[in-house]
Amino acid sequence: MTWLSSIRGRFLVLSALTVGLALALTAALLVSLFSSNIRKRIDAELTSHVNTLAGALSFGPTGQLERPKGPVDQRFTIPYGGLYWQIVDDSTGQTIRSTSLFDTALDLPADRHTDGTIHRYVLPGPEGTSLIVLERLVRVAAPEGERALRIAVAIDQDTLDEARAGFIRDILPAIGGLGLFLVGASLAQLAFGLRPLSSLSEGIDRIRERRDTRLSGTYPAEFRSTVNAVNQLLETQGAMIEKARSRAADLAHGLRTPLTVLANDALNLREKGETALADELEHLAGTMRTHVERELALSRIAARPDLRRGDSNVAGIVSEITRTLRRTPGGEAIDLVEEGPSDLSIPVDPGDFRELAGNLIENAVKWARARIVIRWGSESGKAWLTVLDDGPGVPEAEIGNLTRRGWRLDSAKPGSGLGLSIVREIADVYGIGFTLRNEAGSGLLVRLDFPA
Repeated sequence: MTWLSSIRGRFLVLSALTVGLALALTAALLVSLFSSNIRKRIDAELTSHVNTLAGALSFGPTGQLERPKGPVDQRFTIPYGGLYWQIVDDSTGQTIRSTSLFDTALDLPADRHTDGTIHRYVLPGPEGTSLIVLERLVRVAAPEGERALRIAVAIDQDTLDEARAGFIRDILPAIGGLGLFLVGASLAQLAFGLRPLSSLSEGIDRIRERRDTRLSGTYPAEFRSTVNAVNQLLETQGAMIEKARSRAADLAHGLRTPLTVLANDALNLREKGETALADELEHLAGTMRTHVERELALSRIAARPDLRRGDSNVAGIVSEITRTLRRTPGGEAIDLVEEGPSDLSIPVDPGDFRELAGNLIENAVKWARARIVIRWGSESGKAWLTVLDDGPGVPEAEIGNLTRRGWRLDSAKPGSGLGLSIVREIADVYGIGFTLRNEAGSGLLVRLDFPA
């Protein structure tokens, strides 16, 4: 899951889980406290009814227990009204019940009671209901002496269950709203807390896209050491790259003078009749010059796309190259046509793109008869460039050899055979698609497809 790979995604999941668990536990605790409170209130109400019945007990002239005048709760008078009482005289076997019990009786367990203690039961009631029952043993003076009576008052357990269900229905929207608020507040805290990290990421993106050379701006104290370390690393890396390029260029330039002297010595030997030795020296000098020119060109190429010094404006650089080539002997007679938008930029170092386009157009100038068309544009966010000449083209069997280092289709043409191989090197660094093909009715078409 890609969204779990981000800090925000992980924090959202963790926050939702922890907040959900905390609210579930809180809801369970609240329901438990509510149920306990309701149970205590029910017990208090039943105890009050027990005491009222105990205070209203009386006996007739014959010693028979008479029906009490209270309690006055109307539910006692409605059959199966939900509130019941029952008085049992174990000594005479007499039992009197509330009207609400109608044709049923409470099946009280034969517990051992002490005076005044309350026993609590959950017993089956009328019509399959469950009853919460409170029972108390009281001793009452009767005509023939003291008599022990069991007074029981019961209420439907549905009363407790309905109260609990109603409380749950009432608190669920509040719990849900509180959960959403807490998750939203956590995300707001995360967004505020990660804002400096986003700024740091944006700064690194600017550096990678060559829009900046170092991290700038104000960062929290926790990030300052990281920012300083990154800036120092960037400065050191830049200095090392520049130093390496300079040393490679110095080495290449330093070798050019001895190679020129070696070529002159070969010419002198040829004039003296030492043809074989002159040929060998010229071959060695040419091979070494090819290597030097190649390494000098490669030393200027960025090692990675993110190490480029900036982006390239295609129209501007192509125009620079064509203006220069129009002043060369080979380019004076060639019609160089440029077609493409003036504002197209590509993520390639300007020096590398100049080397790339320059080699392609110079190669086309060598083989074109009268016209070269250079086109560029973009499709689906990807830029492209084509160079088409009207030359003889390349034998199909030889197209694959064009990018081989030092390989030349015609040794009579000027050049070292490095141009297209250097283009291949640059294309590989940047992931540029590089296509060569013969175009029907024309010459060679070279196409570059740049990554998005």
